[in-house]
Amino acid sequence: MEIVKVKNYEEMSEKASTLMIEKLNNLEKPVLGLATGSTPEGLYEILIDKNKRNEVTFENVTSFNLDEYAGLKNTDPNSYHHYMNEKLFKHIDIPKGNTHVPNGSASDLEKECQDYEALIRDKNHVDIQLLGIGGNGHIGFNEPGTPFTSRTQVINLDESTRQANARFFPSMEEVPTQAITMGIETIMESKEIILLASGENKAEAVESLINGEVTEDFPASILQKHAHVTIIADEAALSKVTSN
Repeated sequence: MEIVKVKNYEEMSEKASTLMIEKLNNLEKPVLGLATGSTPEGLYEILIDKNKRNEVTFENVTSFNLDEYAGLKNTDPNSYHHYMNEKLFKHIDIPKGNTHVPNGSASDLEKECQDYEALIRDKNHVDIQLLGIGGNGHIGFNEPGTPFTSRTQVINLDESTRQANARFFPSMEEVPTQAITMGIETIMESKEIILLASGENKAEAVESLINGEVTEDFPASILQKHAHVTIIADEAALSKVTSN
């Protein structure tokens, strides 16, 4: 586990873009695992700019998103389909057919999970997986207590996760209670993982991730067992890590 300490959110985003572009340019047909939320937005803005400047191309990239809310149509402004199109996909040269986000409005969610898992397996798993970390240690939407052996699945969202995401919805009642998420074992099969963390509100989670015990009560702790994890975190997010 490599820890890269940066000053602030902007430097975190810049460092992540440099690392990701370097890896993308060294792979013939890269498979990217992508995340949503506020944490990767700065990274995506930089990647869009670098793509327009011809410093990186996504023509041969296949992408798989970590998760999607259950019950939201792809066109819903709060869906991760919509987020990815607005924040990244429509601004870069990635073929639309190469982008994959779970279908939260599928008639059979269990089959959707199985099909999504099969798509990832067919691409020989993810080359570079981008992650954030929830305050309760969730990665993707794998909440505390999720088995480390889990595959892509429908999961009940923890109340703290729903509250953290409530700012994106008109009311708490409209925040979905379930999501489709890549499982922890699916994430761990990624060849490399880049985890981004910024802000004091992530400090306790980052400290537990780096120094805590490996336990299903804190899903991100399993990353201690992965051979190639890079944590890019700013001073505020690392403020509780004594070794830093």
